[in-house]
Amino acid sequence: MDYLPQLFENNRRWARAQVAADPEFFGRLCDIQQPEHLWIGCSDSRVPANQIIGLKPGEVFVHRNVANLVYPEDPNCGAVVQFAVDTLRVQHIIVCGHYGCGGVLAALRGGALPAPLGDWLARARAVRDAHRGTLAELPDEAARWHRLCELNVLAQVEAVAALPVVRAAWERGQTLDVHGWIYDLHDGLLHDLGVTVGSA
Repeated sequence: MDYLPQLFENNRRWARAQVAADPEFFGRLCDIQQPEHLWIGCSDSRVPANQIIGLKPGEVFVHRNVANLVYPEDPNCGAVVQFAVDTLRVQHIIVCGHYGCGGVLAALRGGALPAPLGDWLARARAVRDAHRGTLAELPDEAARWHRLCELNVLAQVEAVAALPVVRAAWERGQTLDVHGWIYDLHDGLLHDLGVTVGSA
């Protein structure tokens, strides 16, 4: 029995289109990847990293999780950053959140969630708690949600910049910048949150 046949048909159509537009597309893709960017973003299906920054397969290394969180003790994220920095020698790490993030909303509301999701969102709840006064001054939940999405990105940029692999790269003079961006689902546009931490 074939499962999800439409997805396989979509794949075949996509592969044919790539070859029709560029007969060497897959040959180049098999070469060693050399992306300049690592994208740390949310798992949200509406935020496809390559597409929204206009880069092709092979041009951006990607790590995604619920609410684009960076835990120093997370071996998955740690391994991605280590590979990106030490092996691929990326020059930019982009932490990109998005407005309308369900994980951030759950952290904002603070209700109990079963594990593992409830445990995972602890870092986002910590960001909420650290900015409780600022968030309380905003007029409604929508405004607080909007701002917490931004504050969460800023906190994750700090977390990336504190990772030992990133610190070691800077100490040896490797060119590496960590950026905080946010994506707006309403118009498809990225916004630079004005925080970049780098080796310079």
